[in-house]
Formats: sequence, structure tokens, C-alpha cells
Amino acid sequence: MELKSRRDQHPMRLASQPGAPTFLWILVSVMTAIELILTLSSFGFFGTQNLRWSAFVLGAFWQPVLWGTAQPVYPGQSALMFVTHAFLHGGIAHFAMNGVVLLSLGKFVSSNIGAARTLLVLFVSAVAGGACFGLLASTAAPMIGASGAVFGLIGVWQAADYRKRRRSGLPMQPLVMAILGLVAANIALFVIFSGGLAWEAHLGGWLAGWLAGQSFARH
Repeated sequence: MELKSRRDQHPMRLASQPGAPTFLWILVSVMTAIELILTLSSFGFFGTQNLRWSAFVLGAFWQPVLWGTAQPVYPGQSALMFVTHAFLHGGIAHFAMNGVVLLSLGKFVSSNIGAARTLLVLFVSAVAGGACFGLLASTAAPMIGASGAVFGLIGVWQAADYRKRRRSGLPMQPLVMAILGLVAANIALFVIFSGGLAWEAHLGGWLAGWLAGQSFARH
């Protein structure tokens, strides 16, 4: 796919470098280390088998903490959890899905808007995912995962596609169908996981990414 920047009219191309940029590898490596430690602990290789739950207590997003119906474990938790939840996952499969998309789609986004703005998109999307979950969800269960940040990248990508189609007079149907596909996938996964999918975080991340793609993350 090619997109033309309104500023310089140079085509916006898919990343040509052979791999994801270093900052994305560092980010995913941190998540990998955390998940590896928690997984090994779960299998009894060291520590306690409750280490994953302890990590959730400290770093997951807790709606009761946000609304003050539960006390934070440490000072600042009610603010830090908007970011720390994105570094925790429910297992190898959960982490792998998010990690692969962060590297692949993050590579494309960063090649067009740069490392600093990509990191800002990831940060804002993770925070927005937590905020949307806190406002819309009705559960005392913890919310974890980098999915909000991942959907932020998708939002940036689709915002760029929208601008390209609007400038070129191309039909919006493919974009609309892609967005509807995301909605359908979330509904299907919500059913499969018996309500265990934090679709609210996905929505918040995507909205943040879309708005970023129309503003500071616009190429």
C-alpha cells in the first residue's frame, strides 16, 4: 500500500528495512523477559507458582482501584497501572499474539512517523485502553495485555488509509469492511473466551490511534 503525505506528496511506503527497529525489539524483549519469568515460575522452576498473580496485583489495571472501591497496593498504583498493564500477559500465547503485531505493524508505522512518535502512540493507546476499560467495563477482575497499544497501531494505520482514500477519491468500502472485521473478531473472541476479552481496552486503543493518526502521528 502506498500513501501520499499531504505535506510533501512523497509516497508513504511499507517499511523497507529487513527487521523491526531496535526500540521495538527492546520493548518486546522487556515483555518477553517478564512473561518468561512468570511462565517458568508457573511451572515451578523457581519462586512461587503465585508469582504471576503477584505481578497482576502490582501491575494489572484494576477498575476498583481506579474508582476507589479498593485500596491501591502502593502509592501511585492508580496512575501507573494505566501503563504497567501493557507489559503483563496471561500466558505465552497471549504475549505472542501481541508481540508479533507490535513488531510487524510497529515496523510499518515507525518507518513513516519515526520512533519517538510511534512510542508516543503506543503510550497514549495503552493509557486510553485502560481509561476506556475503566469507564465501560463492569468487573473486579484485572485487565492485562498490550492489546490497547496494538489497536492503537491499527488505528494509526487505518487513519492513514482513510486520508489516502479521501484524497484520491478511492472507495471507503475496503476500510469500512476492515473496521467491521475488527468488530466481528472482537465479538467472536468475546464469545469464545466467555466474556474474558477486554474489548473496552481494544476500543480505547483504536480510538487513540485513529485520533493520533489524524493529528501528531500524521505523516
